Amino acid sequence: MRKITSLEDLAALYGAPVETSLTKVTPRLTPLYRKWIDAARFVILSTVGPEGTDASPRGDDGPVVRMVDDRTIWLPDWRGNNRIDNLRNIVRDPRVSLMFMVPGCNNVVRINGTAFLTDDPDVTETFEQGGKHPKTVIVVQTEEVYFQCAKALIRSGLWSRDDADGLPTPGDFVKAVHADFDAEAYDTGYAEYAKGRMW
Repeated sequence: MRKITSLEDLAALYGAPVETSLTKVTPRLTPLYRKWIDAARFVILSTVGPEGTDASPRGDDGPVVRMVDDRTIWLPDWRGNNRIDNLRNIVRDPRVSLMFMVPGCNNVVRINGTAFLTDDPDVTETFEQGGKHPKTVIVVQTEEVYFQCAKALIRSGLWSRDDADGLPTPGDFVKAVHADFDAEAYDTGYAEYAKGRMW
């Protein structure tokens, strides 16, 4: 197949960007962006490191991030599986992107910037869930803030569908690699297992 290898060839295929797609970008969290992000309970964090790229979902039962000022966001690193791929990347390369989604809304808000990690108790202890605190907080400095047009979510019908029936489960994924793994026990017991490990 033909491979596109130059920016000139790419530009010839697509033409100039829509003007508002460039002029809508702001370096700061404006009052309207702050209101929108405050409604988000879910964000995808993307990073880059020597081994490649990584993206992981982050969620909370309230606002998923805290906006400290118009250029600074705090994202608590709640308990996970300790792969810490994104955290390792941030330590070595500060570039990050965030993609915020709100259920029922077809727009997405994106932030590009830089980040560092802190385990400062003055920061981590401001986040509490059931007496638990995150080990670290990701401190993001915004460079670009903008909304993504709604076409992708409209096309997918993301908020109006439930396509989960018949899909492989997490237990199925593990069993495909480790034949003796008890996929059914893992899947049926996961909700109870996760209860005490959410934060």
